[in-house]
Amino acid sequence: MNRPPPIDREEGESMGLTWQDIEDIGFELAQAHPDEDPAHIELPELLRLVTELDDFEDDPERADEQTLGRIAGAWREEFAAR
Repeated sequence: MNRPPPIDREEGESMGLTWQDIEDIGFELAQAHPDEDPAHIELPELLRLVTELDDFEDDPERADEQTLGRIAGAWREEFAAR
């Protein structure tokens, strides 16, 4: 399962992942860490893993607990689907 990069609808050019791309981040984490069980990842570690993704371009300071929780949920869904 390979998803295309997010598209900037105004410019038509690819742009990096932001905190709003919950499902895409979950997918990318599952691809980058296929043997890692997301149920055992603490939020500080999740923050680090997200910000280290090649396509992630948002400000790490903008992350909040709710967003990280939603990302963890999306990653768990991807992990369970394997």
